[in-house]
Amino acid sequence: MTANAPVSESLGLYGVDASADEQRTAFRDGRVPVAVYGMGKIGLPLSLVYAEATGAVTGVDIDSERVATLNRGVNPFDHEPGVSALLSNSVADGRFASTTDGEAAAAAARLHVIVVPTVIDEADDPDLSALEAAAETVRAGLDPGDTVFVESTVPPGTCEDVIEPILTAGDREPGEFGLAHTPERTASGRALRDIRGSYPKVVGGVDAESGRVAELVYGVLTDNDIVRTSDARTAECVKLFEGVYRDVNIALANELATLTDEFGVDVVETIEAANTQPYCDILTPGAGVGGHCIPYYPHFLLAGIEGGAPLIRTAREVNERMPGFVVETLVDALAADGGVEGATVALFGVAYRAGVPETRASPAIDIAHRLDRLGVTVLAVDPILDELPVMPGERVSLDEITGREVDAAVLVTAHDEFRSIDWTAFEREGPDGTRRGIPVVDGRQALDLSGTAHRVYTVGRGWS
Repeated sequence: MTANAPVSESLGLYGVDASADEQRTAFRDGRVPVAVYGMGKIGLPLSLVYAEATGAVTGVDIDSERVATLNRGVNPFDHEPGVSALLSNSVADGRFASTTDGEAAAAAARLHVIVVPTVIDEADDPDLSALEAAAETVRAGLDPGDTVFVESTVPPGTCEDVIEPILTAGDREPGEFGLAHTPERTASGRALRDIRGSYPKVVGGVDAESGRVAELVYGVLTDNDIVRTSDARTAECVKLFEGVYRDVNIALANELATLTDEFGVDVVETIEAANTQPYCDILTPGAGVGGHCIPYYPHFLLAGIEGGAPLIRTAREVNERMPGFVVETLVDALAADGGVEGATVALFGVAYRAGVPETRASPAIDIAHRLDRLGVTVLAVDPILDELPVMPGERVSLDEITGREVDAAVLVTAHDEFRSIDWTAFEREGPDGTRRGIPVVDGRQALDLSGTAHRVYTVGRGWS
């Protein structure tokens, strides 16, 4: 199934003899059919924003069940505000349809947008296999005058060194079609808002005409500015530099947080005071860094560097050590209370970010494995996940956890739902009749357990 599009009147945007105004009009009228490859958590919202501008968008995905769901107008990612209604309306209006037949979609399209996952393998090297497969699909239907946008986050040089050779294998030549990197700048839980214009849109082409086409198209889609870089390689680096900046900054905050006791100060309070100086912008420490972006982007940069970039490497190491710091702090407290092996620990939050039902690289997974290796029983609580990722531990509901005997607790993700927890339920009566608490590690500066008997270690603040 493909979206309604007057294919016989279709128009390419690359190298055509038409004014910019004529091209914008053709794009808005649906005479530039669009195929978006990858109907994931970014690809679907991006497709729907395209469909708002032009009623000729086809979403391509290899998952037949997902495609069928989309064609019924049902959103598989219901945590994204606004997507469900926009999808339903776009399908009903014929502005958007989805298919598993990527080659047919490519043959009908004049603008091809690739937004498939790019990850790292077990050796921390970029795995571009999904991107390469999507480019092979595009090549099957690529015509002169077509343009290809790569939205996926990629290592520097990917468009020129990986994608262009795939697209030109056969009877296509460089210069017959456009190719640009147009990196997504989207956070889970706010995809539509970000795509429509939360931030300036960065675009960069492998040649000047490709950059011009990207600037024209995204000038229609976004309400924000367009930042056109000198080439695709520069645009590829922009997204990576953004992620690495955050990784390094968070690593600084995390390293300072591990020195709370040595400094004898509340590091979080100190950071907040330091940040009143406009030249200082230290981020907030925590139990670790997860998600689809920050843990991976440094490796995309490091893949092409032999032995250099010590700051980037060290920052990644610091952030990867934070789950271990949390476990060490908890273990020291358990040891003081009678022992670690055989203890039961409540793990609050498995999603990598509050309110977002995703677990990619979540520090909770590492924490659970470390505790399990020490002989600890893990009770995992996360009210927004349908199921736990592969990790040690018994899943326990939010309603049930206060009825379980636990020896300690750690908050990894500060879901709003955790505000309702009755922490006094974890208190015990001591031999002298007084109430005894448990050690709690707060990895997100989110708990106020004053009025309870618990001892709380807050990352960046210390024991209270």
